[in-house]
Amino acid sequence: MEFFGFNLIDFVKTAGYLGLFGVVFAETGLFLGFFLPGDSLLFVAGFLASQGFLNIGVLLMVLFVAAVTGNILGYAFGYKIGPAIFDKEDSLLFKKSHVKKAQTFYDIYGGKVIMIARFIPVVRTFAPILAGVAKMHRPTFLMYNIAGALVWTLLLTLLGYWLGTSIPNVDRYLLPIVGVIIIASILPGVIGYMREKKKLQQ
Repeated sequence: MEFFGFNLIDFVKTAGYLGLFGVVFAETGLFLGFFLPGDSLLFVAGFLASQGFLNIGVLLMVLFVAAVTGNILGYAFGYKIGPAIFDKEDSLLFKKSHVKKAQTFYDIYGGKVIMIARFIPVVRTFAPILAGVAKMHRPTFLMYNIAGALVWTLLLTLLGYWLGTSIPNVDRYLLPIVGVIIIASILPGVIGYMREKKKLQQ
């Protein structure tokens, strides 16, 4: 199964817990992580756990810790660099448009965006950074960070695990299932962007 040329199943089997930790950590706290397949990777990892390649308990703990610590790093980075992030020029690993998209969600949802953003690619990467820029109250950030990481990792990983144990030959349907997950995760971002664009035109 490939994600833009990236074979998720082969990656999980080869990289194991350490590789999964690295991907989730990067996607939830580093600029370079915005393109990584977080949602689909969690689902595939859960599925492979159901097939005996990974221990589901260890897997959930690794993913949860990676998601929490990744966001903490993003917050710390944003807190330190502050508003200067908006003046940073576009590069291979940084796009102003991604920051603006996350800013839109932050303006709409406030602190709750840290939890909501878990399910929205790109916004998931930049939301904790913007929370740091905005100097969000640290205990509040930590609360939403932990809650969001818990719901995100449990929901997607256990969905893959449950399907793997409940449906015979489910591997035949993995590609369309992952496709649905990707579309479902992108849709809120598209809707939010269109709404914001419509407001600006009024």
